[in-house]
Amino acid sequence: QVQLVESGGGLVQPGGSLRLSCAASGIMLSIYVMGWYRQAPGKQRELVATITDGGSTNYADSVKGRFTISRDNAKSTVYLQMNSLKPEDTAVYYCHADKTDWWGTVVDYWGQGTQVTVSS
Repeated sequence: QVQLVESGGGLVQPGGSLRLSCAASGIMLSIYVMGWYRQAPGKQRELVATITDGGSTNYADSVKGRFTISRDNAKSTVYLQMNSLKPEDTAVYYCHADKTDWWGTVVDYWGQGTQVTVSS
């Protein structure tokens, strides 16, 4: 059984910070590419950040310099540190795990999401 469980969301004022956590169970986290996505009201889900098994990171232009993705394989957890939050960051944030084998077979999993609201 595989589960990704997000936590750490909530209400924060513009300019504030939050740290999201994604706890994985049922998989060996070290062999997965991990990512954070978000979906704002009335908009499609978009990629926020990814981190590979080797620790390489990528970010959406809208969050570069403000958000940091990291992973702790020993704790089977991935994090998203969000600083200098803006109202446009308001969304449901989803954790994602992705693995592709030698033959190109893809296996991926999604968490259920955690709400982040940036408002005064």
